[in-house]
Amino acid sequence: MTSYTKVQTIADIARLAGVSKATVSRALNDSPLVSASTRERVLAIAGEHGFEMNDPARRLSLGQSNVIALVTYPYETVPDAFMLEIISGLSSGLRTGGYDLLLIQTAPGDTSWIGRYLGSGRADGFVLLASACTQEHLRTLEARSAPFVIWGLPDDGRSRCTVTGDSFTGGRLATEHLLGIGRSRIAFLGGPAGEPEVRERYRGYEAAVAAADVALDPALVAYGKYTESSATTAMRELLSQAGDLDGVFVNSDLMAIAAIEELRAHGRRVPEDVAVVGYDDIALAAHSDPPLTTVRQSGPLAGRLLAETLIQHLKTGVVTQMSIPAELVVRGSA
Repeated sequence: MTSYTKVQTIADIARLAGVSKATVSRALNDSPLVSASTRERVLAIAGEHGFEMNDPARRLSLGQSNVIALVTYPYETVPDAFMLEIISGLSSGLRTGGYDLLLIQTAPGDTSWIGRYLGSGRADGFVLLASACTQEHLRTLEARSAPFVIWGLPDDGRSRCTVTGDSFTGGRLATEHLLGIGRSRIAFLGGPAGEPEVRERYRGYEAAVAAADVALDPALVAYGKYTESSATTAMRELLSQAGDLDGVFVNSDLMAIAAIEELRAHGRRVPEDVAVVGYDDIALAAHSDPPLTTVRQSGPLAGRLLAETLIQHLKTGVVTQMSIPAELVVRGSA
């Protein structure tokens, strides 16, 4: 009569094979730390009893969750279209690399999520946005040796994984184009004034205006949030303080479309009276009225590079800093 031993856990296999549970785990995960003969013995026992290591147990044995967390502030409304494109590319890149995406929403002064998710093993690393990342976040992450990558933080000489757009070149290209088609009273309609990307786009705008020997006029500068309502308010402000403007460089496509609507509400034709250039080249830009001239930076590409950069860092420890190019796309609005 053949005896039957029920095998449900790694401990059961370890008892039958005469090895430790750690050795069984390494063998099942094809670790080079286990000899070929031991691996074969463990796999033979597992196969004989139809044992399959479940995914949570496998992750626990490897000390990883295969989950990457995207950290943002709570959204008051649906995220802007460019951010949704980044999230789409990030999710796709993580899936290709064998990782799942977790969304964490946190308050600006809160750093407790770092220990809560990293210490518990619920996330292997973090993707941060420069717009939702404080110096306290960075100090705490680095003190805990937490793996992370940041979108939109210009190179500051620190050894951090980053992916960013070339916002300075983008701002310069947009403004040079407006100058090149004969506009001389060019407004800058920015996103939040404190954000690194917005500062870089303004530097590009400033450099182009200075190179054309055109005086900078503070009345031609306004800031808002990346929302349509904010852009409407900022465009109205620009028209009230610089009614003779004949061009506008707007820091996002959705803001630019809202700005065009506000210009029309004030009797200004686009592009005949005021030429408008946006930023990002979201899918909607080509279908606005008129089709939007804009600075292209690929959101899906940015997301995929964020995923690949962080996965590489997790596997090798290599720190990578990448920049995606800015390219002017000329359409009907300018």
